[in-house]
Amino acid sequence: MAVTNKRATVSANKPTFSEYTTYSQSRIDHYLQSVLPSATHPSGNQLIEAMRYAVFNGGKRVRPLLVYATVEALQGDIEKADPCAAAIELIHAYSLVHDDLPAMDDDDLRRGKPACHKAYGEANAILVGDALQSLAFEHICSSTCLPTDTQSQLVLILARAAGASGMAMGQSIDLDSVNKSLDINQLENMHQHKTGALISAAVAMAALCCQASARQQQSLMTYAKAIGLAFQVQDDILDIESDTDTLGKQQGADLELNKPTYPALLGLQGAKQKASELHSEAIAALTSFGEAADQLRGLADYIIQRKR
Repeated sequence: MAVTNKRATVSANKPTFSEYTTYSQSRIDHYLQSVLPSATHPSGNQLIEAMRYAVFNGGKRVRPLLVYATVEALQGDIEKADPCAAAIELIHAYSLVHDDLPAMDDDDLRRGKPACHKAYGEANAILVGDALQSLAFEHICSSTCLPTDTQSQLVLILARAAGASGMAMGQSIDLDSVNKSLDINQLENMHQHKTGALISAAVAMAALCCQASARQQQSLMTYAKAIGLAFQVQDDILDIESDTDTLGKQQGADLELNKPTYPALLGLQGAKQKASELHSEAIAALTSFGEAADQLRGLADYIIQRKR
């Protein structure tokens, strides 16, 4: 596979997107095993077990894949991207644990399994989120493969994406929007924060590690913004068209909570058209990268075609 060497390269025998996804998932899962406290941690505390439960519960690893595929597009050193891929997944895992809490979305299922608070209790779930968030930043700062100035810039990108400038603000807007009507601009603003911020951060962190040019960064961020919104549009569509077993979480939850969604504003066909337009925008942004960006193109395809 072309990405097994330190420096990502494009080859005539490059993997399919499915093969690349399998490779990326295996790579980040193996790496996360070394980042998280061991299952045989001497403390014997349930927190460690719950942290590992939250991280290793069958996630698709879209954000780490996005980090690796961006490095591939820039033909950079994939080993330098491992800490970024791990940190972004730890932040994502923490956000899901907290999102599922009764005070937030009150979901009992996550990826077809009991949500963390159902398996370990609400108090432990809160602590799991706290610990995973802290570990993400700790790992970036302790990674020997990254220069100190790069570490500080990566921490800044991730902190802004996770906090009140990004994901946390998006969740707050979401909670405040229940039983309210939002227009399309307000809905996009919410999801650019809640979902899009972390997706954009994955691309930005990979671009920084590869010392991408300003023009490359601009193109990649256009791509990231488009797929970030497309991801949420498809989520809203699946909440209507899919089922609980396929989704791995409660189908129809958004409708039940009367949350603003793209199908509610645009109709189901309008939402599908919106997803298609965002997909086209993402693909167009990658033109200058040539074949090196094929895995990013594959990810854009996957985002609007996925069934869960």
